[in-house]
Amino acid sequence: MKKIGMIGAGSWGTALTWLLGNNGHEVTMWSAIEQEINLLKENHEQTEKLPGAKLSDSTSYTTDIKEACEDKDMLVLAVPSSFTRSTAKAMAPFVKDGQVIVSVAKGLEEDTLMTLTDIIEQEIPQSRTVVLCGPTHAEEVGSGMPTLIVAGSKNIEDADYVADVFMSEVFRVYTSDDPFGMQISAACKNVIALAAGIADGLEYGDNTKAALITRGIAEITRLGIAAGGKERTFSGLTGIGDLIVTCASMHSRNRRAGILMGQGKTADEAMKEVHQVVEGVFCAKAAMQLAEKYSVEIPIIHEVNDVLFHGKDPKDGIRDLMLRDRKQEWE
Repeated sequence: MKKIGMIGAGSWGTALTWLLGNNGHEVTMWSAIEQEINLLKENHEQTEKLPGAKLSDSTSYTTDIKEACEDKDMLVLAVPSSFTRSTAKAMAPFVKDGQVIVSVAKGLEEDTLMTLTDIIEQEIPQSRTVVLCGPTHAEEVGSGMPTLIVAGSKNIEDADYVADVFMSEVFRVYTSDDPFGMQISAACKNVIALAAGIADGLEYGDNTKAALITRGIAEITRLGIAAGGKERTFSGLTGIGDLIVTCASMHSRNRRAGILMGQGKTADEAMKEVHQVVEGVFCAKAAMQLAEKYSVEIPIIHEVNDVLFHGKDPKDGIRDLMLRDRKQEWE
C-alpha cells in the first residue's frame, strides 16, 4: 500500500482517486474549495463532477496543502493547467527531496510556453516528475471501463514506478521516455477538439471529422518534433489515441464547447455552459506562439485562434482551411 496525495478534487482527480483506492492505496485528496471537501467528506463521492464513483473508506479529504503533501510515497497534481504554477508554489515547502510528482493535467503555460512538468520542476526543484496521460475520460475510468494510458518520464524507472502503482485489470499503463512530446500532444489535441466540435455544431459530417483528426495529428506532430518531441510519440496513445477520443466523445468538454461555438455562442458563453475548464481555449494561444517560435505551419490551430480571440465566423474558418493552396499530403 502506498500513501498518495491527490492535489485536486475535480472529475479527473476523483476518478484517479477511485482507481487508486480500488488498488489498495491510501489517498489524501486536497482541494482549496472548502465546500467541495465538505461534500466529499459527507458523501465519499464527487456528486457534482463525477457522480457514481464511490471512493474508498481509506480516502481522506483536506483543504490543508501541508497535510496532503507530507509523508507521501507519491503526489498527483490534478488541478487545471492554469493553476499548476500557483499550486506547485504552495506545495513546495512541504515536498521532500526526491518526491515523485505525477502531472495529470494537459496544457502549456501561455507566457513561458513551458510544459506542466517543467513548471513543477521549476517551482519544486527537489521533485522527480512523471506525466500520466492518454485517451482517458474521467467518466469511464471512474466506472471501471478498460482504459489504456502512458506514464512518461526522462527517468524511465520513475515511469515504471508510477505504472506499477496505477496498473489494474481495468487500467493498463504503458511507459515512455518522451514526457515532452506527450505533453505537447496532450495540450494541442484540445485545440483540435474545439475545431472538431465546431464542425459538429455546424452540422458537418463524418468526412469533416475524419479530416480534422487526420490533419490535426499532422499539425501536432510537426510542431512536437520541431520543439523536441519524438516522432513515435504522436502515433501512439498520447498522440492519435488521445486526439481521437477527445474529438469524438461527448465526454470531451473541448468538443462540447466547440459544438456550442459552432451553433453561434462565444467562447465565454460556451465555457459557462460546459461548467468545466475548457483547456483548449487556454492552450490555443500558447500553441500558436510555439509554432511561431519554431516556424511551423499549424493552419487548423490558427483558425481556432481566430475564432476564439478575433471574432471570426467558424464557417469562414472552415472555408479558409478548404481554400488553402494545394500541396502534397506528405512532404
